[in-house]
Amino acid sequence: MAAGLGTRMKSRIPKLLHPLAGRPMVAYVVDAGRETTGRRPVVVTSPVTSEVREALDDVDWALQPEPRGTGDAVASALAAIADDVDEILVLTGDAPLLDSGLLHELLEERRLDEAAIALIAVDAIDPGNLGRVIRDEAGTVEQIVEKKDATDEEIAVNEINSGLYAFDARWLRSRIGSLSPSPRTGEIYLTELVELARADGRLVVALTVEDDGRLLGINDRAELAQAEWDLRTRIIGDLMRAGVTMRDPSTVYVDATVSVAADVTLEPNVILRGTTSIGEGTTIGAASQIVDSDIGAGCLVWASIVESSTVEDGARIGPFSHLRPGSHVGRDSEVGNFAELKSTRLGRGVKQHHMSYLGDAEVGAGTNVGAGTITANYDGRRKHRTTIGERVFLGVDTMLRAPITVGDDAKTGAGAVVTRDVPPGKLAVGMPARIREPRPPKPDDESG
Repeated sequence: MAAGLGTRMKSRIPKLLHPLAGRPMVAYVVDAGRETTGRRPVVVTSPVTSEVREALDDVDWALQPEPRGTGDAVASALAAIADDVDEILVLTGDAPLLDSGLLHELLEERRLDEAAIALIAVDAIDPGNLGRVIRDEAGTVEQIVEKKDATDEEIAVNEINSGLYAFDARWLRSRIGSLSPSPRTGEIYLTELVELARADGRLVVALTVEDDGRLLGINDRAELAQAEWDLRTRIIGDLMRAGVTMRDPSTVYVDATVSVAADVTLEPNVILRGTTSIGEGTTIGAASQIVDSDIGAGCLVWASIVESSTVEDGARIGPFSHLRPGSHVGRDSEVGNFAELKSTRLGRGVKQHHMSYLGDAEVGAGTNVGAGTITANYDGRRKHRTTIGERVFLGVDTMLRAPITVGDDAKTGAGAVVTRDVPPGKLAVGMPARIREPRPPKPDDESG
């Protein structure tokens, strides 16, 4: 169910779209439902939560025209569920720490007793304002009572309703229309079905679990942060058990969508976000952030930011480098202190060691980029590309005014401002640069 706006989040964003370890919180619930049933989940939205439909795929949709409570939401969903379905699992979209193993247990509990309803109850440390699960002397669930409607004796009950249910689909279809609006709020509550089932002589069973945080429903930013912490702890633990080394796990942030290979080392204060992958044997050094990027095997990324880029095997990035979107660093290349790339491809073994900017450029294998080198790629109206060949030597403070091509084995002198193409093997010096034949190298001094 994803039709409620979640006003306690105090946000213009629907509650269920608030991110949790890189994904909307509702995505985790959808995954758990799909894994449990093997079917496409039906997600109920309302006009105020229509944005949810843009965040999920491989689901079916049901519309609740006006959010009128959980009972009305389920009634809306039934219209989108095939008649041959004999069991229905109802989940709330704000319980992202839910796992499919628990849902399998819930289904087995209902099947075991052929119950009309099976629900998950929590033996709460602090029941707060949540609905109490009231049982008869035989332990059968008789009703769910909201705190505001409960007697003192009922308030003392610590067993609370989680809002997660498994239903006999035929019985649910026959009784969903019997729910009546609350005289206090006008909403239609799913919990009334418990009393209706008992009136029909059907069993209602509860699977009671410990208050271990798995069923935490997120209603405000504080609970969102707690769920983030719990999920991050789970992710970090799984990675370490899979062979990832972390110097200080409490300072590492890894989204649920990130892939990390064995023998990777993540140093303190590392952040890995989005669709990032890290190859085997790579070290992500302290204070690095990597977003939506592929880092190869045997790399070092140290105190740097990498966004929507690719770094091939054996490359070294940083410290204090910035790879902006669309960059590609070739195998065994080096991008060093205060170096920046944007939409640039470096070939194999390129060395761009410090204080330089390459934007909209193609750099051939074995090229050396001197300190202070800049590709002047923007003329105030359009971006232009720079092509630099293989084994090029760019002297310190070289400025390349795009569009321009520097041929293989060419060189530029210190401070050169290059405004026209440099042919292969030639030397560009001066401002504006003049093209010359390079001096032949001096023979080695062998007199000593």
